[in-house]
Amino acid sequence: MTTYLEFAVLGLGLASVYIGLSTGLLLVYRSTGIINFAQGAMAMWGVYVFATLYDDGLLVLPVGSLQLGDEMGLWPAILIGLLNAAALGVVAHYVVFRPVRHAPDLAQVVVSIGLMVTLQALAVIRFGPNNVPVESIIPRGEITFLGADLAKRELLMAATMLVVAALVWAYLRFTYSGAATRAASENERGAVLMGFAPDRLALVAMVMGAVVSTIGVMLGSTLTGLSPANYTLMVVPALAVLLVARLESVAVAAVASIALGIFQSELSLIATKSWWPVWAKSGLDQVVPFVVIMIILFVLGKRLPSRGSLQSVRLPDVAVPRFRLVPTLVLVGVAALALFISNDTYRFGLTSSLIVTLLALSYVVITGYLGQISLAQSAFAGAAGFALAKLTEQWNMPFPLAIVLCALVASLLGMAVSLPAFRIRGVQLAIVTIAAALAIERFVFGNYSLTPPTGNPIADPELLGASFAIREGRDLARIEFSLMVLAVVTLMILMFVRVAKGDTGRAFLAVRANERAAASAGIDVRRTKLMGFGLSAFIAGVAGCLLGYSHGQLSAESFSVVVGLQVLAMAYLGGITSFGGAIVAGMLGPLGLVYTALHQWFEMGNYYALITGIGLIVTAILNPSGIAGQTRMQVAWIRDHTGGGARRAPTPPPDDARAAGPGAGTERKEVAGRA
Repeated sequence: MTTYLEFAVLGLGLASVYIGLSTGLLLVYRSTGIINFAQGAMAMWGVYVFATLYDDGLLVLPVGSLQLGDEMGLWPAILIGLLNAAALGVVAHYVVFRPVRHAPDLAQVVVSIGLMVTLQALAVIRFGPNNVPVESIIPRGEITFLGADLAKRELLMAATMLVVAALVWAYLRFTYSGAATRAASENERGAVLMGFAPDRLALVAMVMGAVVSTIGVMLGSTLTGLSPANYTLMVVPALAVLLVARLESVAVAAVASIALGIFQSELSLIATKSWWPVWAKSGLDQVVPFVVIMIILFVLGKRLPSRGSLQSVRLPDVAVPRFRLVPTLVLVGVAALALFISNDTYRFGLTSSLIVTLLALSYVVITGYLGQISLAQSAFAGAAGFALAKLTEQWNMPFPLAIVLCALVASLLGMAVSLPAFRIRGVQLAIVTIAAALAIERFVFGNYSLTPPTGNPIADPELLGASFAIREGRDLARIEFSLMVLAVVTLMILMFVRVAKGDTGRAFLAVRANERAAASAGIDVRRTKLMGFGLSAFIAGVAGCLLGYSHGQLSAESFSVVVGLQVLAMAYLGGITSFGGAIVAGMLGPLGLVYTALHQWFEMGNYYALITGIGLIVTAILNPSGIAGQTRMQVAWIRDHTGGGARRAPTPPPDDARAAGPGAGTERKEVAGRA
């Protein structure tokens, strides 16, 4: 029993981080209505500044650095680290979140993910990718209680964060600004009429949230060290805590943080027992937040409080695709010619772009057409990829049957993850899917009993005696494999066009526009969502299989949550509502053609994620339709002003009203893009 008590106290260190992050998330949500997925990354930056200052007196800025001496005292380093966190909160408010406060949920989720990707990439550039030890702020020691030696540091850390949380509660409860923040969260229009300034309240809350979260990570990082990846995704369990608190109670968030930290610590102890199954010894701690989120949102999703706002802005319009034989043949011919004339390096980059195009296309289906914000597409791709390794190596499943079966596995997983979408949508669904992606990554992909650390080898694809292996001898990017990928991608895009222009696509758009109106028109909303998640996961699964064939083996890093978020960033940059945007995203994507060219010419691989994050923020704020959408609008403008559009009537959005039934689309614009 003493061992369990000791591990419970050790869990308070993790709970301290959860208290800081969940309190920061709550402050931001109460003041702006935005769930800040970058909360952990923002806190991480201030701690990096503190650790570097305390070690060698170097003040690292986003650009440049200042040497403030050989070393710096503890409290001055803490103060400067917190000031950097506050400054980051100011910048995040004015540059990132203020422009999208009244935008759709998708834009808000996208800019926070863009900020997350930007800060993580900047941390890698400025501080390096390796784990950095952080000096303990609180002295070590032990106290004896009931025969158990309890860690004094973890107890003091939890006590400190409880005091900080109490101060935040007092601010919201007793101060004029806190009362105004609570009033604005209930009815922003009423708060404005009463003389409050929601923008100023949001700024104060953003700064406070950044500082409080930084304090929590500053304490917790002394236990685990600091790396660009670990605390960026620590926001996922903090989101679970936030949902337990129903997005409004600081006290409940603090208690839930302690309970979650202790439970995860006890779980790590239980996993060491001989009777515990081997397959469940790794990654189970990340399944717990996902289960908590699933239960809370599935049971209370529709009863969770929502924040009042002044207005609502529609999602980017959807252009229903049309199949045109000549342009399709020309485009495929140009791609094939480029594959033939390229050397191995650029051929592999172009092939990778084609694969990323499929993964981006899955985002187009689920988010652009169905309006559901899914952050788990990389997990679906990974599920298919790892299933491919088992089928080809152990069961000798032939190509292309193996791809179809593995993509169906991904499709089933996607439909399972879609179950909460029956009751929730928007940012709440984004929380579920990112938690699911992290749980799958840690519990399945990163589980050595299921996935060896050396990776899962995948047999080369063969068809009718012909080998489509990517490598053979000195040929590192065979043209046969690249042409096979081109053929598969072409078929998948044609399938998407067929679905998008048919009754299923119209049903997707109707659900995207207004679920209640779609249901009243006779559309089965649950069935439509299930089909959308299944189709998008199937496409992502095909991409995962092709990625496995291109690498020859797969590891957990191949399908990490961060990789999926980067592809989402590229899909939004390219245009989330069209397959043309998916093609642009493929060209821009990780290891794609543009990435390969920039790395070859300028050796800027480490800066690519930074550029991606900044571009995502700018696109979500200034050009929600993306590169493909903007190009489409420019072409339409040229046609209108050169007489090309004068001879024909403007092409209306799809006849969703006729497709869905009577009353489904009294306004065509609503089905075409209004949220």
